[in-house]
Amino acid sequence: MVSNIFSNIFGASPVRPLQKHMGIVTDCVSQLTPYFEAVLQQDWSQAKSIYKSIRKQEREADKVKKELRMNLPKGMMLPVSRRDLLELLTMQDNVANKAKDIAGLILGRKMQFPEVIRERLLEFVARCINTCEQANTTVNELDELVETGFKGSELQLVEAMIEKLDEIESETDKFQISIRSSLYKIEKDLQPVDVIFLYSIIESVGEVADISQRVGSRLQLLLAR
Repeated sequence: MVSNIFSNIFGASPVRPLQKHMGIVTDCVSQLTPYFEAVLQQDWSQAKSIYKSIRKQEREADKVKKELRMNLPKGMMLPVSRRDLLELLTMQDNVANKAKDIAGLILGRKMQFPEVIRERLLEFVARCINTCEQANTTVNELDELVETGFKGSELQLVEAMIEKLDEIESETDKFQISIRSSLYKIEKDLQPVDVIFLYSIIESVGEVADISQRVGSRLQLLLAR
């Protein structure tokens, strides 16, 4: 594998820890579905339990991030640019941070979501999670890309994965527009401060998909170099 090929020449490969980090990030984000289900049922005990799990995995991702940063070789040749790796790592970490922030804000305010947007909201959350999952799938091909020298059929496969990632993220934009439109129609019947936080949560959920898509964009830049 890639670590065996490059360990003696370039030092320990940072690719596997990067993939491990993205896997933890994806596990963290995937908990938003049961979290929102608990919130919509106003089951705050369950919501709190899931939030603690989200926070725990976000911290685990932070730990892996810090270890990778500290152990990334300096002054040595790497299979990919040190700067690109660090920027990709930061982008991945931002996805988990956003999931934790969403869950924390909702729990802190014990937010209630209007009936008219609930079903669409769960679909929106699920599709945003799909975006993160697709980003994870793409990052998991990075070791194979390094082995093949960023060319051939493996490069074409990853480019197709990134294109699929862009498509899923585009779908989340449509969900977001639809939910905001439904909320706009009833916002006069809600407390103004509640409306502000509802729009904020909708925007933040969309950012989970946006940042996940940027992980793919960062990989695409890496491929171009």
